[in-house]
Amino acid sequence: MALVGILTAIDGLKSTLTEQFTMMGANSFSITSRSMRVTVGDQHIRTKNHSQITYREATEFREKFREPAWVSISFNATGLAEYRFGNKKTNPNISVMGADENYLTIAGQEIASGRNFSREDLLGSRHVVIIGQDIVRYLFPGVDPIGQEISLPGLKLTVIGVIKSMGASMMSSDQVTIIPITTARQYFSRPNVTYNIGVMPQKSVSLDMMASEAEGIFRIVRNLDPRDESDFNIQKSDSLIEMLMENIKYVTLAATIIGLITLFGAAVGLMNIMLVSVTERTREIGVRKALGARKSVIRQQFLYESVIIGQMGGLFGILAGILMGNLVSLGMGSSFTIPWLWVIGGVLACFVVGMASGYFPAVKASAVDPIEALRYE
Repeated sequence: MALVGILTAIDGLKSTLTEQFTMMGANSFSITSRSMRVTVGDQHIRTKNHSQITYREATEFREKFREPAWVSISFNATGLAEYRFGNKKTNPNISVMGADENYLTIAGQEIASGRNFSREDLLGSRHVVIIGQDIVRYLFPGVDPIGQEISLPGLKLTVIGVIKSMGASMMSSDQVTIIPITTARQYFSRPNVTYNIGVMPQKSVSLDMMASEAEGIFRIVRNLDPRDESDFNIQKSDSLIEMLMENIKYVTLAATIIGLITLFGAAVGLMNIMLVSVTERTREIGVRKALGARKSVIRQQFLYESVIIGQMGGLFGILAGILMGNLVSLGMGSSFTIPWLWVIGGVLACFVVGMASGYFPAVKASAVDPIEALRYE
């Protein structure tokens, strides 16, 4: 139960992460400044600071990149916004993203109601906003948010869209609001702002080849010499999940060790049960031997009993483990998972435990002297 339960939960976590990154757009990549650090476990994306990516560089790249792909420019305006609507307000931890009309497509997010930005919204620096589900819950309980006006200090915005909820996940957009990048640059300008560039192919092509093409174009935009190292990151959407999975394997290893320790304890317990069974059935063994039972028959009897007890315990343990693990997985928003590899491993492990635990008691039972056994009680 311990082994299967823990590993079922881990498989559920892996499934959830894979699904979330797929929703983000598995066939996309981003160009970011190396002054940004992404750390997962002991892995680091960059090793030293470099200059930021400016808005001029981002727009020049978008104009020069002629491959069939969506290109988005965005930046994090603030992560401590507090929106108000009437006498209601959100917590002061709402993220504001300045982005263009392609941002949602590349981020793998969908509009639940309303619409996305139009070119007119961006060209006119209109005061419009797309909000996440948490903002709807905070400000618009029982009210359609589309067309409503919400405010930040010094800025009023009209809600034109609501992002579809992604649930309680690490990539959740429920507490994010998105405003046109042109509007964000006017109201959230600050020194050394760095912009992110997202690219997603419009048809099935080699992501590595397109990323290499993008790197070459952006090197030209940055005026780099052919001998210079690229002073920016090309981050493919699947590379982060690879790093996460790399670190999850250590959790899996630790869980396996814990499960094996519990299995060892179960083996000792089963051996004790079988030894007690041999002692309590000494007279029965003597009777069977007196009637002609050979040592091999007695040995097989107790060995079979040990294996059957192990398999019965394994069956109930696997069922309980799958139930326990999936309760944890459902709590993380994952779907029902059956780790067939670990189920088969659990059956084999219980067979080995039954054989190992039953062998010594079976040998002890087969070695009982029938005369001593008959007068045991």
